[in-house]
Amino acid sequence: MIDDGLRSRLFQYMGGILKSDRCVLMNIGGMPDHVHLIVSMHPQISLSDMMRALKAKSSKWVHETFPERRDFAWQTGYGAFAVSHSNVDKVAAYIRDQEAHHKRISFRDELIALLHKHGVEYDERYI
Repeated sequence: MIDDGLRSRLFQYMGGILKSDRCVLMNIGGMPDHVHLIVSMHPQISLSDMMRALKAKSSKWVHETFPERRDFAWQTGYGAFAVSHSNVDKVAAYIRDQEAHHKRISFRDELIALLHKHGVEYDERYI
């Protein structure tokens, strides 16, 4: 769980990981059970490579920095969506307002609705 004691340091560390991989973290936020990022990816980095490095390196850092959080782990999968430059501010506002937003709808229900809306097939195990 990403609580207040971990959140800001973890997000800062994740930004450093992305920077070292020549990506730019434009915005980050989330809830205790998930994170949203807006990333400008370097054209020579694949999404899967970026996510693999981000999850592995940040998990390792959490375990080394906070030994009491040895159970910390990211889920197996991830969701990724392209955002046009003209919508970055709107998506950033959505990320900033996560707490209020998830009082209205759960992350799970919101993700399923988004996938249905755009006709994306998904495996229930990864929701």
